[in-house]
Amino acid sequence: MNKIFSLLLSITVLLSLSCTAHAQGSTSGDKSNIYHSGWIDLNKNGVMDPYENSKLPIEERVKDLLGRMTLEEKTCQMATLYGYGRVLKDELPNPSWLTSIWKDGIANIDEHLNGYDGHHEGKNADTELAWPPSRHAEAINTVQKFFIEQTRLGIPVDFTNEGIRGVCHTGGTLFPADIATGSSWDVSLVSKIGHITGKEARILGYTNIYSPILDLARDPRWGRTVETYGEDPYLVSRIGVAQVEGLQKEGVVSTAKHFAVYSVPKGGRDGASRTDPHVTQREVEDIYLAPFKAAFTEGHAMGTMSSYNDYNGVPVTGSSEFLTKKLRQEYGFKGYVVSDSRAVEYIFNKHHVAKDAKDAVCQSVMAGLNVRTDFTPPEDFILPLRELVKEGSVPDSVLNARVSDVLRVKFWLGLFDHPYVENPALADKIVGSEVHLKAAKDASYESMVLLKNANNFLPLKKNIKSILVTGPMADVVKPNISRYGPNRVDVVSVLRGLKEKLPNVEVRYTKGCDVVDSAWPESEIMPRELKGKDREEIDKAAEMAKGVDAAVVVLGEDEKLTGEFHSRTSLDLPGYQLDLVKAIYETGTPVIVVLMNGRPLSINWVNRYVPAIIETWYPGRFGGNAVADIIFGDYNPGGKLPITFPKTVGQLPLDFPYKPASDISDPTGIQGVLYPFGHGLSFTTFKYSNLKVTPEEQTADDEVKVSFEVENTGPMAGDEVPQLYINDETASVTTYVKNLRGFQRINLKPGEKKLVEFTLKPEDLTITDRNMKRVVEPGKFNIMVGSSSEDIRLNGSFEIK
Repeated sequence: MNKIFSLLLSITVLLSLSCTAHAQGSTSGDKSNIYHSGWIDLNKNGVMDPYENSKLPIEERVKDLLGRMTLEEKTCQMATLYGYGRVLKDELPNPSWLTSIWKDGIANIDEHLNGYDGHHEGKNADTELAWPPSRHAEAINTVQKFFIEQTRLGIPVDFTNEGIRGVCHTGGTLFPADIATGSSWDVSLVSKIGHITGKEARILGYTNIYSPILDLARDPRWGRTVETYGEDPYLVSRIGVAQVEGLQKEGVVSTAKHFAVYSVPKGGRDGASRTDPHVTQREVEDIYLAPFKAAFTEGHAMGTMSSYNDYNGVPVTGSSEFLTKKLRQEYGFKGYVVSDSRAVEYIFNKHHVAKDAKDAVCQSVMAGLNVRTDFTPPEDFILPLRELVKEGSVPDSVLNARVSDVLRVKFWLGLFDHPYVENPALADKIVGSEVHLKAAKDASYESMVLLKNANNFLPLKKNIKSILVTGPMADVVKPNISRYGPNRVDVVSVLRGLKEKLPNVEVRYTKGCDVVDSAWPESEIMPRELKGKDREEIDKAAEMAKGVDAAVVVLGEDEKLTGEFHSRTSLDLPGYQLDLVKAIYETGTPVIVVLMNGRPLSINWVNRYVPAIIETWYPGRFGGNAVADIIFGDYNPGGKLPITFPKTVGQLPLDFPYKPASDISDPTGIQGVLYPFGHGLSFTTFKYSNLKVTPEEQTADDEVKVSFEVENTGPMAGDEVPQLYINDETASVTTYVKNLRGFQRINLKPGEKKLVEFTLKPEDLTITDRNMKRVVEPGKFNIMVGSSSEDIRLNGSFEIK
């Protein structure tokens, strides 16, 4: 019935458009005859023109099409039309589209009919055309038909969408938050996530996914720490490339974001600030740009999003240094750049380096921006751009170059030859399929990190009779649903997971306390005395704990404390959560703390007194099942931290990698980290041996092989992540104490031994020298292999002659 409804609606819409076009005196040919065997007569002239010929090289087709376009058509290819409920008021085309600015085409339509039902600024994008998936595919086909059949040149639309936890669509396959995915240290898993996200996107009708996020979380106060893969450039590079390749092999563009130096606003402050990153040019090269460079030069990502921060006083979206010199000339980028929302406007009204909004448009286009994306009508950008071209402020050559990039991507996608979802019915079988859910479950499990397990406290014995589940995050699922990922998904909470795991055990539950107290956020700097109703709730939880065999206390941060626009001034547990866990601990009942949070937390008291701590982040759909299986030993956690846990916010910045002596504190102050980068425990033990480095002497242009053995010496099967670090012992500039240059997640049965091999390529040994050139300098390099950045098991060296 849904498909019949959609088909009838599509026919009605197109008949209406056709009649309206005829009434207005359209001179287009018979649109019913534009579809031919092997080609589409996009300009309706009865001839296969070069841009319609799929056998010609893409660049030849781009050149031909560009030569046929008017100024109006070119400028329309440089703006986004936000989808239904954001800017677009219509779910499907209607006659008013023939008089709208996109009658001459549009670069892309973003988040159209994806079912996301809550948007900032109070806009609602809920729609019945999002589900079932086949209905959405048919609706997207209907929209695409408008641009193919009702515009002069038939230039198709690129349908963009978010996709950092899976495609941002009702019922899409939901994966853990990026910081949790980073904790898996599993490149093959991330590749699966990319493939699944791309496959579901394409069958739904989306052709361009805004993923991965390649920003580095170097200041955990920053709200979007949760949306990053971690703090280390090498780890994020490897995971990022896997995501890019997975997406693009499924025929969608990977648009990496946010380019560049976006993730270190001054003081970690989020919201409307997000400016003035205090990092040196060498840090930009060695740390912040490394994942983007890998995404473009290795993964060949065909899209990127320009950030709205400045660097060294110049807005990135108005910087030719970033958008042209770095991106296109150095990295060889061949795709198109979209602006982050309001990035163009901010050149004028935040950074104040443009005299007005029109000047901001000029600066962005001249710098290298292809497509302006914002939650306002596209004419806000297109009309001033037309004026700028007519005035000569934006030369024709620049306009043509920017439009060519957009067209190139659309040809790369195959949209000029196959613009429609060819079998919409398949979408119902693919989106959220059992195979995809299996990968999502693997991701939930692999993202778990065992932070502490004193005296092998875990796993618990299965013959317990009762257990208390408490804490403000115990029965919470909403933080797993991101603004930038799937929505309306059934998520298993920790409480539900334990109840399902223990059908014959008495599972008691009380919330204990809220995530924050009534005085929040002031209480973050001026704590309030625990009393009244809050005291009663904690006392109730403590009383319930006295009569059970164990207590699981689930603590952390909800969606109001992490994510975009949610920075913090403290890394401590908010509200009365610490009071809750102390009260439970003081009863003498064995306690396990489960963390569900979007950034590292300074849980010093918990680490000292609680015997077992599990970090889950926001673990996705099956997080509650994973926690239950870990607590009772049916899954052996193997995740590793992709980010450092400081003891106090006062230590910031405290991150990995770091320079010599930079993390040493005054003897009178707090020293060291709470948990280091790469940390993660297991229920079994691993032995490292037989390190070999060959050759021990090498030239700067050749490779070095590093191999060693890892053996499971414990009682049960488990995953280990051997990590390879190097150090340039003497260099022309100060280098990092350790640089991660290899990792691999492996599974070993008890007594099993595996050979692990890494290859160090010349790029792995480069530094940015005093002349800001990437070079390999001669000298000794130290090799360190271990289970974390601080748990080094093997040491070696080699020399570059």
